[in-house]
This record gives sequence, structure tokens and C-alpha cells, in this order.
Amino acid sequence: MISASAPASAADSGVVEAYGHRPLLFLAGFALFWLVISGFFALVAGIQLHAPAFAAGCSVMTHGRVVALAETAFVYGWLGGIGLALTLWILARLGGEPLRAANWIVAGAAFWNLGVALGLVGIAAGEATAIPLLELPLPVQPLMLVAYGAMAVAGVLAWTGRRRDVMFASHWYAVAALFLFPWLFSIAQVMLLWFPVRGTLQALVAGWYGQGLWTLWLAPLALTAAYYVVPKASGKVLPSYDFASLGFWVLLFVGAWTGGRHLIGGPVPAWIATIAIVAAATLLFHYAIVWVNLRHAHGAGVPLKFLGFGLSAYVLGGVLDALTAIRGVAEVTQFTYFSEAQHQLAFYGAISMMLVGAFYYALPRLTGRPWAWAGLVRAHLILTGIGVVALVIGLGGAGLVQGTDLNNPAVSFAEIAAHTEGWLLLATAANVILLLGNVLFLINFFKSALCPFYAAAVKSYRGEAALEAAR
Repeated sequence: MISASAPASAADSGVVEAYGHRPLLFLAGFALFWLVISGFFALVAGIQLHAPAFAAGCSVMTHGRVVALAETAFVYGWLGGIGLALTLWILARLGGEPLRAANWIVAGAAFWNLGVALGLVGIAAGEATAIPLLELPLPVQPLMLVAYGAMAVAGVLAWTGRRRDVMFASHWYAVAALFLFPWLFSIAQVMLLWFPVRGTLQALVAGWYGQGLWTLWLAPLALTAAYYVVPKASGKVLPSYDFASLGFWVLLFVGAWTGGRHLIGGPVPAWIATIAIVAAATLLFHYAIVWVNLRHAHGAGVPLKFLGFGLSAYVLGGVLDALTAIRGVAEVTQFTYFSEAQHQLAFYGAISMMLVGAFYYALPRLTGRPWAWAGLVRAHLILTGIGVVALVIGLGGAGLVQGTDLNNPAVSFAEIAAHTEGWLLLATAANVILLLGNVLFLINFFKSALCPFYAAAVKSYRGEAALEAAR
């Protein structure tokens, strides 16, 4: 076993797309819509960091609500939606069978996106839970849990009904994501909302959920796509595939334990932070294996360029997590804009970029046609790359300045705000660039997949090169 490539033939893949493309396009289309919506709210939130009076007269646009709106739309609407669409497509291809339970996907996608929409309305109305990455109002969360289960049925059937017993790396991460999110989501609901624990245990559970959402759901979704697309698009075998399973198990058993690093210096036992520090260092083994296996992502072609960027951000984010878990470093970076820079590097720079790259590879195979506008593809690549780098640098620079000033009692809060203003302006400009790039991405998707003039009956594709986006 030397790669994560699908065992199915090209003809089999054509059958997969012919019977399963519409539900997946439905799910992906809504995900791209939420990406643009989240970008708008992220821009408003960024402006408010250096211009607090912006939109101050509108209660819906208060900073706390806008941040929650941007985060919820991005994580659950965009990353969850596109990640599930790609995972179901990859599982069907690896299984070599038409995607089954398509109606379940449609129903689940409809209620999932309804839940996201209702959740955003609730947050705008002031009904957010105030728990990071779990801001969705309580009544909406059970709906989304059931909707996710309905969509996961198709993935489980594709996995259990595969033609060959062999499992590839994409199988491991895909199945883990399908099963672990309901577990994480339901436990968090019970322990934080339905029957909330008391005192500092709330912070512990919230930290565990936030870190688990990253390491046990979003990262597996992205790595499912990366382990499938990289060998396909690069034409090269994975160099150290035998070690891929070690990286997988390290992520599953160690990943969620790093959540305690956010509580360094907090009112919790010191051993909790110590375990998180050790776990963050241990997790570097996982990042090293992923880098060695997927380093061919740094190749020609738009899908690989996005995947290569995302892979670099993924590994860099893991290294920064380990560094900032050290107590001496945390004294400067904790509770500053630097934490938000790490958040954006992980969610936007790593997960989103890898999923975008995989989607650029997947859409021509779902529709049987190349992307409609190659120019928009290149523009999206350039704008997104520049935007992510500028956003992380802006927030990271502001965080280091802020952390240094906060540890100096001679510096007032007004002076801290003045010192960070330039960095925050850079982050705002980055949000403008990202929003523009994502609007172009959405337009190109609708033209390529949904425009009646451009669309034709789906057919089995012929010739990989003809379907690739501009190189």
C-alpha cells in the first residue's frame, strides 16, 4: 500500500459522479454562500477593532455578536458543509460504488443549513451561548446534530459497502470525522448547556470541545481530502505512507488533550496545563508525518497550490501551538490578538485552504467540465494567499505588541490601542482581500456548476489534464 489513491477505475468514478453529484453540489453551494457571509461579518469585526464606533448604533452589529456570527458561519456553514461534501465524494470514489442514500444527503443538508441560518438569526438577536466555537443557540443544536447524522449515513454506507476490504488513509480520517463530531457535539451540549457543569469545569469542557473540534473533526476532514487529492493530482506516491497510520492515531489520542494550554495561569490545577504542554509537544510527531507524506502538495496546478499552502499552514500552526503552550511564551501571547492569529492560521490558512484545493480538484469531476473562468481561479488563489498571510501577520504582530505592553505596568490601555492600530489596519485590509476572493470563488462556482447555459448533462470525464484549473 503506497498511496491513498482510490482503487476504483475511471469508469467506476464516472458512475459515482453520475448518481451522486447533485446532492454534493447542493451541499457545497450552500457552504460557499456561508463562506461569503462569514467574510462580511469578519470584515465588520475587524474594522471594529480599530474603529469601535463603527456600526455602534445597531445592536445586531455589536462586536461580540459580529464575531460570533463570523465564526459560526465559517466553521459550521463553510468548513462543515464543504468538508462533508468532499468527504462523501471521496468515500464513494474509494468504494467504487454509486453514492447511496442521496436523499438523506439532501434532507440532511437542507436541515443543516437551516440550522446554521436559524443559529445566525438567534446570535444576531442576542441568544448566543457565549461559548467559543459553540455560539449556536441551544434550540438549534439538536437539529444540526440530527441533520449531520442524516448526511453521515451516506458516508457510512460508502465505507461499509466498498468493493475492497483494504482501507486507505483517507478512509481513516473520513470515518473518524463522521463519528467523532456527533460525539463531541452531543457531549458539549449536555455538559455546557443542557446540564451545565459548575465552576472551572465549564472552562475545561469548553477548552476540550474547542480543541477537539479542531483536531478530531476539522483536521480529519481536511486530511481526508489531502491524502486523496495529493497523490492523484501530483502523480506521485506518498513517500512514507507506512507511517501515516501512526500520525492518524497520535492525532486521535493526543489532539484533544492540548485544549488545556488555553488555561495556563488560570484557576485550574497546574497539572492540566502541564498535560496540555506535553500533548502539544507530542502532537508534533503527527505534523512531521503529515508533512513528510504530503510534501508533494507543493507542485504545479491550482489544487496542489492551495493544498500546499494549507499543508504549510497546518504544520506551522502545530509548531506555534507547541511553542505558545510553554509557560514563558504564554505570558506574552495568551489572551492577546496572537491567539486570534493562531486561530485564523489554523482554520483559514490550514483547513479552509486544503478544502478549497480539494474542491478545485473535485468539481470538474463532479460536473464533467473544467472550471468556467480560469482567470477567476488564478485571482482567487492570489487573493486568498495574500489575504491569509496578511491577516495572520497583522493579528500576530498586534498580539506580540499587545502582550509586551500588557506586561509593562507603565503602558496604559490607550497607548496599547495606539501601538496595535497599524497591525489591526493590516488585518482589516486582509479581510477585504479575502472577501473579494471568496466572492469571485462563489461566482465561478455558480457559473461552472449551476448556470443553465454552461451546464450540460453530467458525463464520465475523459482526460485528467483537460479538467484541471489553470496551472
